[in-house]
Amino acid sequence: MRIKFQSSIAGSPMANCPPSYQRCTFNAIPNTTQLLSKCKIPLALVTSPFRHLLPGDEPVPVIQPEQIVRCRRCRTYINPWVQFVEQGTRWKCNLCYVVNEVPSFFDWDPETRQPRDRMKRVELTHSVIDFIAPQEYMVRPPQPVVFFFVIDVSYNAIQSGMVATAAKAILSALDSIPNSDSRTKVGIMTVDSTLHFYNLNAQASEPQMLVVADLEDVYLPLPEDLLVLLSESRGIIESLLGRIGDMFKGTQNVQNALGPALKSAYKLLSPIGGKIIVLQATLPTLHDGALKAREDSKLLGTPKEATLLQPASGFYKALAVDCSRAQVSVDLFAFSPQYTDIATLSGLAKYTGGSTYYYPGFNAARPEDALKFANELTHFLGRPLLLEAVLRVRASRGIRLTAFHGNFFLRSTDLLALPNVNPDNAYAIEMTLEENLSTSLACFQSAVLCTASSGERRIRVVTLAVPTTGNLQDCFLSTDQSALAVLLAKKAVERSLSSKIEDARDAIVHKLTDIMGAYKQNFTTSGQAVQLLLPENLKLLPLLILGLLKHSAFRATGTIPSDMRAHVLGLQYVFPLEFAITNIHPRFWALHNIDIQGDNNGEVVFPPTLNLTSAKLERHGLYLLETGMEIFLWVGRAVPQEVCSLLFDKPSYDQIPTGKVILPALQNAYSQKVNGLINKIRHIRLLMFTSYPHLYIVKEDGDQSLRMWFLSHLIEDRIEQAYSYPQWLGHLRDQMAKVSSG
Repeated sequence: MRIKFQSSIAGSPMANCPPSYQRCTFNAIPNTTQLLSKCKIPLALVTSPFRHLLPGDEPVPVIQPEQIVRCRRCRTYINPWVQFVEQGTRWKCNLCYVVNEVPSFFDWDPETRQPRDRMKRVELTHSVIDFIAPQEYMVRPPQPVVFFFVIDVSYNAIQSGMVATAAKAILSALDSIPNSDSRTKVGIMTVDSTLHFYNLNAQASEPQMLVVADLEDVYLPLPEDLLVLLSESRGIIESLLGRIGDMFKGTQNVQNALGPALKSAYKLLSPIGGKIIVLQATLPTLHDGALKAREDSKLLGTPKEATLLQPASGFYKALAVDCSRAQVSVDLFAFSPQYTDIATLSGLAKYTGGSTYYYPGFNAARPEDALKFANELTHFLGRPLLLEAVLRVRASRGIRLTAFHGNFFLRSTDLLALPNVNPDNAYAIEMTLEENLSTSLACFQSAVLCTASSGERRIRVVTLAVPTTGNLQDCFLSTDQSALAVLLAKKAVERSLSSKIEDARDAIVHKLTDIMGAYKQNFTTSGQAVQLLLPENLKLLPLLILGLLKHSAFRATGTIPSDMRAHVLGLQYVFPLEFAITNIHPRFWALHNIDIQGDNNGEVVFPPTLNLTSAKLERHGLYLLETGMEIFLWVGRAVPQEVCSLLFDKPSYDQIPTGKVILPALQNAYSQKVNGLINKIRHIRLLMFTSYPHLYIVKEDGDQSLRMWFLSHLIEDRIEQAYSYPQWLGHLRDQMAKVSSG
């Protein structure tokens, strides 16, 4: 069951939002509390209201009506699913059903000064829309774009090349930083055992370093010159970035005072709001926020591993909450070659709507490392920016919101505070029925009030309409297995951090067997009792759940360092849906028999995907696998010499390098085809999640740890103690047999 757009008020094909913006775990919602309870499937919404537009996507229409029309009771924005009543003079809200007046301007075109057909109004034809908000939607003048960089310049940061690479990337990205209204402000601080501020006044002949050594009582020297207009001080900013890589070249300082640096940055930005961008390569060691290396390999894979995933200090969360209230977001780029305590530091991003980027073992002398970081930082700085935002989700009467998942600060029971709207992040909202639904349609509307980087106050409104049903079978037949798997992943992250990873795995499996048991009890006969039965739309749910259980966020293993575990848990919590599914169930292709003739109209065409099993690996074969965060190229032992030459520019298999590489771009059709596939993946992943995946070459008889890493993504195979897919289905059959006999 899916709602037809023709049943919207204007019959527009754009009346219901695309699933990439918002989707529900049901495509037909149970209309009674009893039915929802009986099917065991959670009712939830996964929303990415400001996701990046991908090639071919329709741009979101932007309108500035005379008045933004909203329901007088529940404040829903008028949308394609309202109804006009009383000869069109009033409209009935599709969420609370109150009848409202239609304003007189609704049927008038101010440009032509002629009557207009209201059914062509964008508010009634499009489910995703941007309103330019009037004065009453502002509590202060629109915030400018503000970037304040806090750069670690201690020994690790300098030796790894992070500082020089970051300075070069920021310098090259200055033109792409949003600055259409020339109000964008930039500031830079460097930090080791002391804080180094920089006077960037446009009148100065060169940047002036101002050192603050007192970490007890941090103050701001020359506060009016630490944060400057990019358009006015461009030359002085470029001068500082051009020399910052050499300024600390011979340092032996291994200390770091990140806590005091962040307090200073907060003090500087809190009057106006903005973005603090932290580039950190050392564990903070001094004063507020000082941390200790607490990694203990004996705890990995045990119930006590959970202690390593808890924050070691409350300082960073408390600071993040203060930042959120002041419309300041924090983004963390972490590089430490040793333990970084991602579990603690990532709280900065979690509660301010920011992001955490992690580069373990980063070394800018490796071109692959420098390229990944530079691409991600450049895209991060240049992407569209939305400031001082709040997100509210409204649902039809009878539906109550019960829990929220994602990076934000919950300001009230249903208001999500987002100092900056992160286009990479998705949010999941759990719901329940508090009364039976009496209508044939349930609607959900997400609204984000924010300031665009141009200075305009805007409201992004996303409306989703879903039919309701009183039929249990329809509930199962309309379940969205992808939305359900992503919801269970986000809930499992919370369970891992509040309890144990083992409890999270158990909860995922329990929910799957609950759903399968409910379907089996209601829709199978006694002769089918030992069969594994699910409707077609849920056939892949057991495989997606198996992928979750084998994912490095939740896998039962003692080989994943706690920094990496904490990082991937944090990623699972914010992944947009399509990205999350690829990360749980990677994409896998054979490359040795691809058609290397020209692609259709210059488009990159991927070969058919393969099942995720090593049974597909042939000794003469070449295979590509991508997870969204990494790309692997598997080379079989008997790969033809011609392929070695065409793709790797090497005479034989033995000469092919392994590990992290940059694939050569050679002047032949095969090399161009494979490089085209890899570049296409990287382009989409960068747009979708600011991820520029490393490429790893894995040889059949090469490095054992690299081989195991690749093979761990073939989720249909057995790995360590985890089931293969056939064994997993057998286990589920056994569980269902118990349900039947019970």
